Amino acid sequence: MAAEKSGCGKGCGDSGIHVDVKDYYSKVLKRSSDLKTNACVTPAQPIPAFIRQALKKVHPDVSDRYYGCGLVVPECLEGCRILDLGSGSGRDCYMLSQLVGEKGHVTGIDMTEDQLEVARKHVDYHMKEFGFKKPNVNFVQGLIEGLTEAGLEKNSFDIIISNCVVNLSPDKKRVLAEAYSVLKDGGELYFSDVYSSGRLTEEIKNHKVLWGECLGGALWWKDLLQLADEVGFSPPRLVTSKIITIENKELQAVLGDFKFVSATYRLFKVPKGNTKTCQVIYNGNITGVEESFLFDCHYTFKVSVEVDGELATILTSTRFKEDFTCQPPGGPSAPCGVKPQAGIVDPFELALQLEKQVPGSATGGCCSTNSSACCK
Repeated sequence: MAAEKSGCGKGCGDSGIHVDVKDYYSKVLKRSSDLKTNACVTPAQPIPAFIRQALKKVHPDVSDRYYGCGLVVPECLEGCRILDLGSGSGRDCYMLSQLVGEKGHVTGIDMTEDQLEVARKHVDYHMKEFGFKKPNVNFVQGLIEGLTEAGLEKNSFDIIISNCVVNLSPDKKRVLAEAYSVLKDGGELYFSDVYSSGRLTEEIKNHKVLWGECLGGALWWKDLLQLADEVGFSPPRLVTSKIITIENKELQAVLGDFKFVSATYRLFKVPKGNTKTCQVIYNGNITGVEESFLFDCHYTFKVSVEVDGELATILTSTRFKEDFTCQPPGGPSAPCGVKPQAGIVDPFELALQLEKQVPGSATGGCCSTNSSACCK
C-alpha cells in the first residue's frame, strides 16, 4: 500500500475539467449549504442506526466539508482493506475506519488539496475517539483516473467505494479500469452516483456549475453497463435508486427534459461465464442483516433462494463465500420478500417503484440494510 503523499506525482496532471472541479470544491463550496442543487445531498436509502452512530463520532469540521450524495456502505467490512474514491474531507473514511476495525484499513484518494488538508488534520483525533492504538486510515493525493500512478498497488483492495464522484471525472472508463486494476480477485466496487436519462448535450457537459453540482458529468445509465463490461467487471447490480429534483429554475432551464437519479450499483471482479443456477442457503452470520440480507433489487436472502449463475459466482468467489452454502437447484425456497427479476433494472423505473412503497417497507428488496462484519 502506498504511503501517504503530499504531492500528486505524474498521475495528477490536471485537465480543464479537473481544474474546474478543484476550484468548485475548494473555492466556491465552503460547506454543504453552498450547493446550488440537491443532487449531491440526495440520500438513496435510509441510514441504519449503527452507521448513524459511527457518523456521530466524525469531527464536525470533516462533516461540514462533506458534499456526497447517498451513503455507500456495503455489508461485510470487518478486517477489509477499503479504498474511497474522491474521499474529500474524509467523512466516509472515518466512518468506515470504525467498521473495518483495527485489523482493517481505509485509504482515501482525492485531488483537492484543501479537502485533503481537512482530512489529514484530524487523523489523530479520530483514532483516539475510536480507541485505536495506531491509525488505520491514510489519505493520498491523486486522480481517480490514475490510482496506480498515485502509488496504489494493483490487486490490493477488498472493496472500493465512491460517493457521487465518478460523474466528476472526464474519463469514466479509465476510472473503472483503474478500480478494476487495484481490486483483489473477488473484490467489489460499491458506489453511489448520479445518472441521466440520456446522453447529455455538449452545452450541459460544458456548464461549470452543473458539472460541479454532479449533473453535467452524469453518465447515461445504459452506458455504465457497457463500460463495466469493457473493463472486465461483472454486470452492474442495481441496489437502490432515488429521483433527483433540481429545485433551481435557472439550472433546470439549461437541463431541459433530462432527468436524473442517485443510484447505487455493485460491480464485482469475478470470473464470467457461469450460467448454472444455484440454490444458495444464507447462513445468517452477517452482523446487522442476520434475518434478511437485501443484496440488490433482485435478491433478498432470508434462508434459501435460487439464484442465477452470475450471482452464484459472486457469492462463492468474494468475501461473502463463508456466509452462503451453494447446492444444486430445486430445493425448497423460503419467501425472500421480493420475487427475483430477470435482466437489468432501469434505475428510473426502480426509483418510481420505491417512491410508491410505504416508508420502511422491506418488500421491495432494495433498501440496503448494511452490515459492518465478516471480511473473511
